[in-house]
Amino acid sequence: MSQRDSELGEVIVEFVRNGAYLKCSAIHVATGREVSAVGPANDPRSVERVAVAKLKRALMPDNSANNGSAPRRFTTI
Repeated sequence: MSQRDSELGEVIVEFVRNGAYLKCSAIHVATGREVSAVGPANDPRSVERVAVAKLKRALMPDNSANNGSAPRRFTTI
């Protein structure tokens, strides 16, 4: 499924169901940036809304994830 957002341009949205859960991946066509969100399978529009909001945030120019630095790594103590 592909959609257009006035702020984003073209976005590819993919849904994968696993039992009671639904994973929604949103891919920005122009940059190839991909994010995903997981939520209840009975509310796909909410999961899609979260994924697209995460994509918008990931593409923000002042986002620390976009400043060219290596991705953050979390370690367990």
